[in-house]
Amino acid sequence: MMVLGIESSCDETAAALVDETGRVYADVVASQIELHSPFGGVVPELASRAHLQNVIPVISEALDVVDGDLSKIDAIAVTQGPGLVGALLVGVQVAKALAWVHKLPLVGVNHLDGHLLAPFLRRGDDPESDLGFPYIGLLASGGHTALYEVVAADEITLLGQTRDDAAGEAFDKAAKVMGLGYPGGPKIDRLAARGNALAVPFTPPMLHRGGLDFSFSGLKTAVAQHVRKHGVPESESDLADLSASFQRAVVEVLAKKAIKACKAREISTLVLAGGVAANRGLRARAGELAAKEGISLHVPALASCTDNAAMIAYTGALALARGERAGIDMAAYSRDPERVRGRFDRDGKQVPRRPPGAADG
Repeated sequence: MMVLGIESSCDETAAALVDETGRVYADVVASQIELHSPFGGVVPELASRAHLQNVIPVISEALDVVDGDLSKIDAIAVTQGPGLVGALLVGVQVAKALAWVHKLPLVGVNHLDGHLLAPFLRRGDDPESDLGFPYIGLLASGGHTALYEVVAADEITLLGQTRDDAAGEAFDKAAKVMGLGYPGGPKIDRLAARGNALAVPFTPPMLHRGGLDFSFSGLKTAVAQHVRKHGVPESESDLADLSASFQRAVVEVLAKKAIKACKAREISTLVLAGGVAANRGLRARAGELAAKEGISLHVPALASCTDNAAMIAYTGALALARGERAGIDMAAYSRDPERVRGRFDRDGKQVPRRPPGAADG
């Protein structure tokens, strides 16, 4: 089964051709980094307009593998959510139009499921993955940070999540405060490799609290306060020390909670997924802790960590094989239905919201 995947959840317009085994035949990505860099982050309206400009050329380039002949495609998979609504709508509407005109099966894919199944993708001469179920998935990206138990492609359970900011967002905001520009994650990672991770005593957030949730807003504030007090480091060595100290705090809590989840669920395989999985510090620390605990660590290729359509096509192929289909009325959704929002106690339990007009006491 050859599936055309379309991805437009944030600031990358992507299209790919993948079969049900995970073999990637085409994977095209149009990045918007230059477009959003002057603003220090993704501007939703600009992202949507860029998707409109890029989506057809990107799909056309991916289809070059089959000489542009959609009759050689068996189905279409598209990111349905979560993501920026305007951006998602571009991909969803184009996918629905192509499916309707060419009478092709259509399936909507959860973007997060795509990341969690990305390690099964095979690019170039890659052999078939030796990854098997079940495994714990640490998904860390610009918009999401969560731990999942993955028992099967269609049996994924949320174990813990960020209560506020995502790890990738924290990287980008910290980099902005340090004057590094956007996107900040790769820049901090490069600097951190040359810095002293103990130079600034940032506390890994929520490391010793119960549960598997995360929080990065306080750490982000700590970096801002440090820069406000001491100024932006003028020397590259001082900037490297600050970057390394910040990265250590993020990486330590991500890696240790991922290992904690493995031990709690008695699962001996850990997968890193999402854009932050490309971070060398996280890969190294997770590998160190996993080896110590006898846990097998799997990390996708760099091209499979960041947003891409290959993971959407593969996840869609598995859903299609299970008999799933989407109708022409398929709608995009901006938030992951499983993500819980609100206030939480120190033990991780959510504080129930009071009904409107309820009295205090």
